[in-house]
Formats: sequence, C-alpha cells, structure tokens
Amino acid sequence: MAALVIVDLTPTDKEKLGLYGSLSGGTLVPFGGEFLAKGPIESLHGGSEFQTKVVIQFPDRESAINWYNSDAYQEIIPVRNEGMDSQFHLIG
Repeated sequence: MAALVIVDLTPTDKEKLGLYGSLSGGTLVPFGGEFLAKGPIESLHGGSEFQTKVVIQFPDRESAINWYNSDAYQEIIPVRNEGMDSQFHLIG
C-alpha cells in the first residue's frame, strides 16, 4: 500500500527554503518518492497554523521511513530547519 508524507510548513527564510527545495527532490528518487502536490493552503473548514502543504507519495511505509532516515535527507535537515517551521506526518 502506498504511503504519504504530509508536510505542513511556513517559510522563515526564503533563501534557505529555496536551497532545501533544490536539494530535497533528489533524496526521494532512491526510495520511489514523488511529489503529488505542493502549494498554499486554502482552508475549506477549520484553521491551519501553517501556510503551505506538501504531499509526497512513496510505494510503501518502509520506503517513506527509509527516505526520512537516509543519510542524504538527514544531511539537509539543518537547511530545512533554517528555511521553515514545519511538521511532517506519515500516513499509510
């Protein structure tokens, strides 16, 4: 069964966020990850403390966890944390 990583974020440093964005996509490839959607949140019901949402699909839960814990992704987490406030959730 496919698994989704849902990221809620608010940019804090656009330059660092741009760098993170340029580095993060390549880390998905070895784990079969792909972006399904990303963009500003338009709330249809309730509120959100974040401005943007990203949805990443993986073939399965194990692939998603292995991506997040991979050396390649772990190396760019400091850049991520400088570029945005975020929450990552795994579904599936």
